[in-house]
Parts: sequence; structure tokens; C-alpha cells
Amino acid sequence: MRSAIADARRIVVKIGSSSLTLRNNGLATDRIDALVDVLAERQKAGAQVVLVSSGAIAAGMAPLGLARRPRDLATQQASASVGQMLLVARYATSFERYGLTVGQVLLTADDVIRRAHYRNASRNFERLLELGVVPIVNENDAVATDEIRFGDNDRLAALVAHLLRADALVLLSDVDGLYSGDPRRPGAQLVPFVSSASDLLDVVAGSTGASGVGTGGMASKVAAAQVATSAGVHVVLTSATHAAGALVGEDVGTYFAPTGRRLPTRLLWLRHATTPRGQLLLDDGAVEAVVSRRASLLSAGITGVTGDFVAGDPVDLVSPAGVSVARGLVAYDAAELPPLLGKSTHAVGPKYRREVVHRDDLALL
Repeated sequence: MRSAIADARRIVVKIGSSSLTLRNNGLATDRIDALVDVLAERQKAGAQVVLVSSGAIAAGMAPLGLARRPRDLATQQASASVGQMLLVARYATSFERYGLTVGQVLLTADDVIRRAHYRNASRNFERLLELGVVPIVNENDAVATDEIRFGDNDRLAALVAHLLRADALVLLSDVDGLYSGDPRRPGAQLVPFVSSASDLLDVVAGSTGASGVGTGGMASKVAAAQVATSAGVHVVLTSATHAAGALVGEDVGTYFAPTGRRLPTRLLWLRHATTPRGQLLLDDGAVEAVVSRRASLLSAGITGVTGDFVAGDPVDLVSPAGVSVARGLVAYDAAELPPLLGKSTHAVGPKYRREVVHRDDLALL
């Protein structure tokens, strides 16, 4: 099944901060050049390559005289502002050796939550690829707040892979694959193939590595792989040193087989890229209607409301047992809903005779 990676016509490659930066901070230009060598070869062979690159905050640390990754948001944003220019400039110089042009695409989670935003993002990506440009994607750390962050570029890469209907996603880090435990400890074994969640039952995935310059760890990479494979994307997780082998289908790292088919982009964003602003508590009849019959949610089946949200925000739909069964874009402000709870459509004023969450704006969890 790894041949699907070698045959992929559109590939998203994600690389982490620790694979691009030096221990004393600053960009490792030789590592960047080595990665570009691999990606340019694949691009020249006819594939379309999109690179999701971490490293902006880490790259900005040395010029700002920061000894360690900043913890406060303002300094992270300042470091990203400085580092992102250095990072993209270095990529531009390196790809220029092969006559390839790069384009910067900075995203926040809001760009994939709002329908108009992600349509714009999709259109931009498609045109860049048509023009033979290599998009360099990163989270827009310079403006992203805690409320609108992806959290790590692994999830961003998985979502970009779906947005672009990519054939394959290659996740590169400083570890050569998924192990059953900490690979630095005796007894940990490489997991070469994952076909379902059951293959991960005995795996203990850790967080950020020893370098301390990234935000993701193995757990975030596994979660990203599951997001991508659930949408029919082939995934390989390995180290940056094995990038060339991974892209031609060699038996390196961990291969994650697709587990599902592509969802409508809107539903994938809703399920994986949104943070709920509140909850709608449902009775059993509403749960059955939403989950089993895929019906819209009406006010008659809602028993309670929590959170502070406005119309168009994502909210979780919660069963009487406290389980989030779906996520949807609500059609009302939180303050509008309490007088409507438990009432049928005919028992409310004409202004409120619409679905609380339309079925086209619902993603089952």
C-alpha cells in the first residue's frame, strides 16, 4: 500500500521545528537544503507538493536573544513575526536552486471555521499549484490568539491535506516512526503499519520532544494521521532524514492506511478544526433524530444551553448522558435560545421558526 505514496500526484509534507533548527537556536540551513532537495525532485517529477513548515517561533528566538521558547503569547507572536520572514526567505533561496518559486500561506483556525474563509484559502492554494508554485504553509502565529490556534502544525497539515484533496500526507519529525513507547527506552518497538485504532491500543505516545522548540509530540502526529486517514489520505510518519525514502514508498517509518472516505470539506472542518463555543443539551428524542435520522435540530428537543456564543459559532450537541454526539453551527445567539427551549416550531414567533442547527451544518462525533 506504500506504493500509493510513490504514485501520489498531490502531496502534503509537514516538518517540525526540531528538524529545522539548531540546539542553540537559529535555522539549520543544511537541513532545509536537504529537505528542499527531496521536495524539488518530487515536484520536478510531476507531483504537486505543499509544505507545512513549523519553525517560525524557533527561528525568531536567536535574533531576539531568547534562550528558550517563550511561554507568553505576546513574545511568541513577536518571535514568529521575526522568524517567519527568515524561514520563508531561506526556503525561497533553497528552492530557487531548482528554478522553483515558493508562496507563503499563513492560516489561523478561523480561516477554516468560517466557510467563506476556507473557500478563499482553497482557491488560493489551487491557483498557486496551477502556477507551479510550492506553497509554504504555517499557522499565523503572529496574530493567532489562544482562542483561534490550531495548537500544532500536525493537525493543520492533516486539514490542509483534506482541503486540497491530497493523495498523501508525510509527517516528518526527529523520530523515525511511531514506537510502542519512548524510543529512548529499552523494549520500545517500531510500529510499521497502522490500519485501524486497534493497532494503537498498546502504544504510549508522548508529547513535545527534548528539544523543547516545538508544540506537537507523537500524540499530535498520531491524531493528525487519524484525521487524514479518516478522509482517505495515505499517511507516512518518519524522520526528516528518511524523507526521500518515504516519498518514493520505501519501507521507512510508520504507514497509516486510509480508514474512510473523503467527507465534504465543510463537515471535516466542523469536526476537526473548530472549538465549540458552547453546548446545547438535548433530550433522547433529539439525539435520535440528529444521530440516527440525520435531521436538523429544532428547539423542541433542547433542554438547556451553556456557553456564550453568537449565531454562526460552533457548538456541541450533548446527550442526556453528557456525551457530545455532534457539533454544529448554531443559528441563534445564546441569549435568544432559553425562551425557545422545549417549544415546537409552531409555538414560537415567525422570527424563530427556523432550525437551531441545520443538518447541513452538523457533523456527527
